[in-house]
Amino acid sequence: MSKRDYYEVLGVDKNATEAEIKKAYKRVAMKHHPDRNPDNKESEEKFKEANEAYSILSDAEKKAAYDQFGHAGVEGAGMGAGGFGAGGASFSDIFGDVFGDIFGGGRQGGARGSSRAYRGDDLQYNLELDLEEAVAGTKVDIRIPTHVACKACDGTGAKKGTTPTTCTTCGGVGQVRMQQGFFSLQQTCPRCHGRGKMITDPCGSCHGQGRTQEHKTLSVKIPAGVDSGDRIRLSGEGEAGEHGGPAGDLFVHVSVRPHKIFERDGTDLFCEVPINMTLAALGGELEVPTLNGRVKLKIPAETQSGKLFRLRGKGVKSVRGGQQGDLLCRVLVETPVNLTKKQKELLMLFNQSLSEDKVEHSPRSASWLDGVKKFFEDMKF
Repeated sequence: MSKRDYYEVLGVDKNATEAEIKKAYKRVAMKHHPDRNPDNKESEEKFKEANEAYSILSDAEKKAAYDQFGHAGVEGAGMGAGGFGAGGASFSDIFGDVFGDIFGGGRQGGARGSSRAYRGDDLQYNLELDLEEAVAGTKVDIRIPTHVACKACDGTGAKKGTTPTTCTTCGGVGQVRMQQGFFSLQQTCPRCHGRGKMITDPCGSCHGQGRTQEHKTLSVKIPAGVDSGDRIRLSGEGEAGEHGGPAGDLFVHVSVRPHKIFERDGTDLFCEVPINMTLAALGGELEVPTLNGRVKLKIPAETQSGKLFRLRGKGVKSVRGGQQGDLLCRVLVETPVNLTKKQKELLMLFNQSLSEDKVEHSPRSASWLDGVKKFFEDMKF
């Protein structure tokens, strides 16, 4: 008998989030748990099926393999850390997980273990860079406010020389259970607030919290090629954990300031280059800037305004690797201003010579005029 699709087993689609998958699993597991359906072979099989599906879909690597290759991609994969064996978890455990957040038991670090240490929060720092810094890479110092482990008590929250004692209400578990008929509900211990420990003599520096607020300066290495929206992770540089728990992470979000000359699109750079009409008509060379210095750009004769020139390899090398991008220069032919009387006379003579010549000097203008003439004829103006 072929296995059912894991997404179908849990009743979610392939785009479901991790939280949605977990919620769906708990719903199916509660419905078909053996404690709730004694001697029901069908429910037992569906419970096992849900466990297997969740063990795969709750693991990022196994889920990716399953999405690409189906059941063949996860053949032989064991139960994930998030899944429960058929006899591993009691119904009250699953039920307690579902309602843990309602009663305050859903905090990271868990209310189930004997340790009440909580992981610190992640932090975000928004970093603005110039285009040159983002392309070449740099090193910057940032100063951030954060909670750090209290030095006076080494993060325990208890006054130096003393230690926290086991909570007498929950026995160090951090949760208390209430039995209501068939259901067993668990909620955060109201006395120790889920820590499992009581601090009878709190530290005077952190007032029992195990951490204090400080500012710290970090040196952040920015790799070459970063762009707006990229994120750099500094493990363990976030908020300190509570009561000796691990610190969170710091995420540096990069944004690149607008540049006066260049615009960036992925690995390519764009710039506009104004040229006079003499250079556009006769052709020649001019210098254009790049992020690595000046280069010569050859302008062919009879170049029209808006012409795009590509300088290969003069763009950006992505932080993710690959070939270096290009620099694209768009030339804009400028009309001369502030002309002298002599210059105006010369232009009039030049224009007269164009009209006397039977050669077509303005191809776009001629085609445009033909289009206008046809338009008027069709509209019968």
